[in-house]
Amino acid sequence: MKLFAIADLHLDSGGSKPMDVFGAQWAGHFEKISRDWRAKVGPQDLVLIPGDISWAMQLSGALPDLLAIGSLPGMKVLTRGNHDYWWSGISRLRSVLPEGMYAVQNDALRFGGVTVCGTRGWTLPGSQTTAEDQKIFDREVGRLRLSLEAADRLGGLKVAMLHYPPLPEDGQKTPLSELLSGHGISYAVYGHLHGAAGKNAFNGEKDGVHYQCVACDQIGFSLAEILDGADIAPPVVANP
Repeated sequence: MKLFAIADLHLDSGGSKPMDVFGAQWAGHFEKISRDWRAKVGPQDLVLIPGDISWAMQLSGALPDLLAIGSLPGMKVLTRGNHDYWWSGISRLRSVLPEGMYAVQNDALRFGGVTVCGTRGWTLPGSQTTAEDQKIFDREVGRLRLSLEAADRLGGLKVAMLHYPPLPEDGQKTPLSELLSGHGISYAVYGHLHGAAGKNAFNGEKDGVHYQCVACDQIGFSLAEILDGADIAPPVVANP
């Protein structure tokens, strides 16, 4: 079976946030993604969607977007992005997700031989970091640790999904990347970076972790194939 990833779908069933305001390449972007998705993904394949899923402000508004994704082939795993304001309580979200769609928050899921974990992340600390940004970043480090510990208990080949980049363009270590390598993550996918900001995103191996930016405009509005021939199966328990 195959493992795919794509981030930053930025769906808008309400019609108030057309993405082509960010460039002609975004015109009909979900139709492009959907065509590619149907051509690539089988019912037993797994697709990771690390954040910025819907522009909706409330879960009720995001539900049509979630159902649209749910109608596409394969199993899907979601993590939250910075624009996913509709993502409030995890239990409430899980109660409305369509069949075959799962959400990770402070925990992990095992699909056959593949275990998926992750968190949103935040802007990496730097010279312009505010006290509030540092507080949010530190909280996300703690959430990633919880998710990784859950993944350790589940075993299998471990894949992490974050919305924000877990390391800078030059590949220098960060608290997030050190956690990922320290817990034996094999693959880490992330999004958030668009246009010119994503051109130099770190893609490659660092301390045993293979990183890939999968923001949809950075990968041509087509799914990135992460693994082929993986042992993938529906989880026995939706979320431990």
